[in-house]
Amino acid sequence: MNTLGKSRRHIAVIDVGKTNAKLALVDSATMTELAVVTRPNLVLAAPPYPHFDLDGHWAFFLEHLAEFHARHGVDAISVTTHGASVVLLEENGALACPMLDYEHNGPDDLVDAYDQMRPDFSETGSPRLTGGLNVGAQLHWLFNADPSLLNRTRHIITYPQYWGYRLTGNLACDVTSLGCHTDLWNPWDGKPSSLVAQLGISEKLAPARQSSDILGILDEGLSRITGLSPDTPVVCGIHDSNASLVPYLNHSSQSISVVSTGTWVVCMTLGGTKTPPLDAQRDTLINVNALGEPVPSARFMGGREYEIIRNGSGVLPRDQDRDQVHRKQIMLLPSVVAESGPFPDHKMEWSACPETDGQRIYALSLYLALMTDCCLDLTGGAGDTIVEGPFAKNPDYLAMLKSLRKGRVQAAQSQTGTSVGAAMLIEKSANYASDVFAEEPIIRRLSRYAQQWHGILSHR
Repeated sequence: MNTLGKSRRHIAVIDVGKTNAKLALVDSATMTELAVVTRPNLVLAAPPYPHFDLDGHWAFFLEHLAEFHARHGVDAISVTTHGASVVLLEENGALACPMLDYEHNGPDDLVDAYDQMRPDFSETGSPRLTGGLNVGAQLHWLFNADPSLLNRTRHIITYPQYWGYRLTGNLACDVTSLGCHTDLWNPWDGKPSSLVAQLGISEKLAPARQSSDILGILDEGLSRITGLSPDTPVVCGIHDSNASLVPYLNHSSQSISVVSTGTWVVCMTLGGTKTPPLDAQRDTLINVNALGEPVPSARFMGGREYEIIRNGSGVLPRDQDRDQVHRKQIMLLPSVVAESGPFPDHKMEWSACPETDGQRIYALSLYLALMTDCCLDLTGGAGDTIVEGPFAKNPDYLAMLKSLRKGRVQAAQSQTGTSVGAAMLIEKSANYASDVFAEEPIIRRLSRYAQQWHGILSHR
């Protein structure tokens, strides 16, 4: 990774997930967060369609960049964001249109026309997804909804580079964001797909760069506003799930899988037992890592499912809750969020209704681990598994995953795996993860539960 010729101790990371926007300050010596601030990534319902509050995020980032620098000092800036998003700019750099929320179903109105022009899975490694989850479908719909938009659009940039553009004034895309089921990228040849020319954006799509490239230095006006040095480097940036993969790109293990958890649970396997083509009908895809290499991946909307089933409860399961879940075979069956994940055609149901919040949340944790295991099987994951993000703090989830996988299961220690991964684009460092241990009687009980879950699932 790019070390810029000298140590950069404190790295500020703009980290925009689908649920929350964050600014983290990472100490590169320990790869821990010195400070993290968040704000909801709310979708604005105002016309012309649901879109994101980019100006609100920008004000938030500038305020806390200044605060972080005053308290700790900021030596460099990195960026990571959710995928399935691009920003369209006019000649003067203003937004050509608001940034569409990829969950908006508007693009589905033109599904037949778009399907006739999109490349095959064999070219892009990108499955056909609903709404705007394929960026190509977003652009096709936007250009049809506003016939003037294509001509007004001078530049198209992937989402991490939008923040890089506002920080430096320089334009780019990054390979990980282009490789995130956009339909716009050929991951095997490392170049735009045939769809780019069909959409008429070959001259508008900003050049693709590796995530660790330095996009530029901080704009002088922003230096005065924030107090940061005007020579503060800004890295090109990375898709958030791929940020979780960065610490392990040079891992010595023959096979390793990283489970990035957040709104989406994304399982990515390096050196696995299965090579593409994957099963495009089960939400598998080819991601592109920070080195520009294709990575077999599978995913489901685990964080969203967690929030739906938890329903605001903060109860922690007790041992008696766990005992009742096993004794009564209380199981959550997929899929809580339909039309995604390894079982897109299944509708959620309970095998038996939980009687307490503790039972419900324990069964939910087991369900999330079982779904993760299914995704890892789809990507050919056969070696060690490292869990990044919020689920790395869930002992029931980790214990179930441990009972299911043959290799080691490890939990990353950082609060925000994506932020640390993004910081490592600037300063490579040792990763901090700990092995998951579970007593043998617990492993046996969880294994029996998993067998029963799969048995019920196979008869649905």
